[in-house]
This record gives sequence, C-alpha cells and structure tokens, in this order.
Amino acid sequence: MAAGAARAVPWQRVPAGDDAVSVAERAALGTSARLVVWPPENLGVACGVVDDVLAALDRQASRFRPDSELSWLNAAGGGLFLLGDGLAEAIAVALAAARWTGGLTDPTVADALVSLGYDRDFAVIDEDSEPLGAAVPAPGWPLVRLDGPLLRLPRGIRLDLGATAKGLGADRAVRAVMSATGEHGGALVSLGGDIAVAGTPPLDGWPVTVAEEPDPDGAPCGQLVRLAAGAVATSSVTVRRWQRGGAALHHIVDPRTGRPADGPWRTVTVAAATCADANAASTAAIVAGATAEDWLVATGLPARLTGHDGRVRGLNCWPGPEVAGGPIPVPAGSRVYAGGPR
Repeated sequence: MAAGAARAVPWQRVPAGDDAVSVAERAALGTSARLVVWPPENLGVACGVVDDVLAALDRQASRFRPDSELSWLNAAGGGLFLLGDGLAEAIAVALAAARWTGGLTDPTVADALVSLGYDRDFAVIDEDSEPLGAAVPAPGWPLVRLDGPLLRLPRGIRLDLGATAKGLGADRAVRAVMSATGEHGGALVSLGGDIAVAGTPPLDGWPVTVAEEPDPDGAPCGQLVRLAAGAVATSSVTVRRWQRGGAALHHIVDPRTGRPADGPWRTVTVAAATCADANAASTAAIVAGATAEDWLVATGLPARLTGHDGRVRGLNCWPGPEVAGGPIPVPAGSRVYAGGPR
C-alpha cells in the first residue's frame, strides 16, 4: 500500500450506462478504487464510508508509510506487542491465509521483497544496475504468534500483508457501505481489481470482466462473469515489474526461495466467500506454479488460470466454457474489471 496523504484523492463519478446504479472511482492504496452502488442516491454516503475504511487500513497496514502501525512494528526489531483492533485483524487474516495455503502465502516475506528492491511504494521504485544479492527466503509464518491483540514477533522478522490486505480492505469497505445505508440496495467495491460485493445484486449479478492483456489490435480481452455474492480477486506477474541488475522481477515472491515466483501461469483469478480469501488463493496459485491446478482443485474454489502461452484453464465450475486458445473478447457494457494493477 502506498504512503498515505493527509487527504484522500476525491472520488470521480463515472458514467454507468445504467440509471439504476452509480459508479465512482479514485486512486487509493497505490492502486485504483472503484465503487458501484444501487440505488444511485447511496453513492455520497458510500464514498464517505469507503474513504474512512481505506484511510484506516493505510494507517494500520502499509509497509511503505513510515507512520503506519505496521511500519512501527517492523522497525521495533521484534518483541511482544499489544495491537490495535484493525492491525490485529489484518495480521490474523494474513496468518490464517498462510495456514490454509500451506505457506504459499506468508506474511514474513517482507525482507525478501526488500532484498529485491521493493522497499518503497511501487510508483517510485527505480531501476537499479546493482546485481541481486543472496536470496532471502521467508523465516516462516509459524514463528509469529498472535493471541487476540497480543503479537509475539521474533527478532529479525518483518511483516508484509500484501497477499491479503487489499482483499481485506474490499471486504471491510463493502460491509461498511451496507451498514451505512441500512442494508438497502447493494454495493461493489474494487481495489485494484480485487472485488467484494454485498447486499442485493442487480438482476443476474454484478457484471465483472476478468481482464487480460490487449489483443494484437489493442482491444481489451477477458471473460465476463456475473458475481451475485462473495468476492473475486486476481494475481498477475504481468504488472508491478521492475529491473534490478539486469534481471526482470515482479512482486509475487515465493516465500520458500525469496525470489519472484516462476511458474507457467501469468494470471490467476479466484472466487471465494471473502475477498481476502480470494486474494490469498490467487497469490498462492501463482506461487504454486506447476502444482497450482491440483492445489486449487483441492480448495474447491472456482478459478481461472491463464498461462504465459495464452492457454486458459477453468477449474471448480468456473463460469463459462473452458478456452483452449487465446482470451475471449470483452463483451460491450461490462463495467468492473478483475485484474487491475496489484
């Protein structure tokens, strides 16, 4: 997440193409936020409560904001800490994800990311000609102990919550919108393409396009799905890329090696009950590499995987037909995209 400013970037209304809903978007947490609500008159209240949720998450869990609770925790060098409720929940979600993914996601990966040059907000990462140093595998999430708000962090371990924090933010935000609007209508919140919905969906569900790279003619590609409840999240190795010592790097790091995950899949999208779980599962599948299909089948979560060769694979009753070749053209009128910058 990006270093926060004192004031949120204002929301901008976006033409919805449908009078039944209102749409707004703004930059947030180093990515883009999009909010869709119905009835349309709920938008003003919804923007305010989402601002509050995102500002709180940034103060709690940003690794790049020097005054965040997480930065303070990482700078302390280990010890026993009494956490605020928000950061305690964020760390609990990250540790739970590490447990059920079998360590494919791991919040102790912070030093590995720093060693690769991802030590600041992505927008200000510089290309570096210095060669990569030794790999820094994650110390391991089982070393971190959380009992309610009480955290025991061993010396030398720093935390990064990137595999779950944006998903958690989308979950928190959509719940806050529904609470503020008296559970009337419905809402969708997207943070960089990680999407959570709540309330009553539009007829046939919220239209979500799982985006792919543009085709050779420059037209966007992907698959339109309908999300009636829960969440969907995408992880990709095609965004947040940089060069260091002549090596091409990306932000999804294998905790076991301390190096960027190197597998056959360039993009994985997962649907789950919560966006935090979908976020963790899509990241874990990228890390799992050649075993991702078997791992995802075992979870039972619907998933869509796209290989570096363009092959698309749907698992666990992912909506729509399995595609053996390239991506599907995006149908006109789709409004929300899963798979933005992460």
